[in-house]
Amino acid sequence: MKLGMVGLPNVGKSTLFNAITNAGAQSANYPFCTIEPNVGMVSVPDERLEKLAEIYNPDKFTPAVIEFVDIAGLVKGASKGEGLGNKFLSNIREVDAIVHVVRCFESDDIIHVEGSVDPARDIETINLELIFSDIEIATRRLDKATKALKGDKSFQLEVDFLKRLIAHLEEGLPARSVEILDEAELEILNTTSLLSAKPVIYACNMSEEDFANIDGNAHFGTVRTIAEKEKAEILPICAALEAEISGLDDDEKVLFLEELGLERSGLDRMIQKCYSLLGLISYLTAGKPEVRAWTITDGTKAPQAAGKIHTDFERGFIRAEVIAFADFMDCGGSMVTAKEKGLVRSEGKEYVMKDGDIVLFRFNV
Repeated sequence: MKLGMVGLPNVGKSTLFNAITNAGAQSANYPFCTIEPNVGMVSVPDERLEKLAEIYNPDKFTPAVIEFVDIAGLVKGASKGEGLGNKFLSNIREVDAIVHVVRCFESDDIIHVEGSVDPARDIETINLELIFSDIEIATRRLDKATKALKGDKSFQLEVDFLKRLIAHLEEGLPARSVEILDEAELEILNTTSLLSAKPVIYACNMSEEDFANIDGNAHFGTVRTIAEKEKAEILPICAALEAEISGLDDDEKVLFLEELGLERSGLDRMIQKCYSLLGLISYLTAGKPEVRAWTITDGTKAPQAAGKIHTDFERGFIRAEVIAFADFMDCGGSMVTAKEKGLVRSEGKEYVMKDGDIVLFRFNV
């Protein structure tokens, strides 16, 4: 999963990026490496995987990972190539989802680039740059479809949808909020490569005081209303607190979060939101050689899930031996006991994978 972090200057984007990527480096189980100055790989925390590692003591421990990209260079006019606009837009095209950091705190010490704190205006500034670019892309596709329609009436649906989509964009609304009437329209939208169609999490960066009383922050309420209208997710977060958390060891981190009345860090909550937003789950493989988490789309069938490991697994799929993580732990972490109790199931090609399935794939090529 690749997430792009965007935001205007002085909203706390880089502070949050540095905090969450560094947080991933604090535990031996959560490796982190810097590929470029603005890219960080963070492992997905998964207690199930850690428990399997305790049982198997594997030679290799491989959690799922998320790549965070700190996307910079946005100015008004980015869609026209101003500033680092072209680079900014090309970076966004490569990500699976956008984490849009929005300033929801007041501070005399940190000057806002626009002179005042206004989340609605800031969100519109970035959204419009994406939308302007999308209008150009959608218009070019409409021109092609219109020409094709003269010789093939099957293009009528595409022409009609693109006209409605462009009208939606011209109202300043992102593509992700356009009404989709059927699977055919969804397919057109998904194959048009629109920036504003990408799933978004609005990360509302608050002060420590406001984070302790989220509902008392009027800026958060503004963003929540926008998110609901756009079909986006919203995440209250305090970059300053996340920076403090990132410097703690595991035990200190637990105590610190307890003092704040939190069960999870901002990074953990962001990852959870991303999985939900993108419709992702994880299945697990376990043994002495390796304990590993594999990320798949919810609804994936067993052969395609096996293909995540190797294409031969999908091509020569025979069956999947599956047990739910909870059932495995109820058996004391013993696969022998689980099999004796009949909890290890043999599933075929139509089996839809579940989150937390522990799987052994049988295949023959």
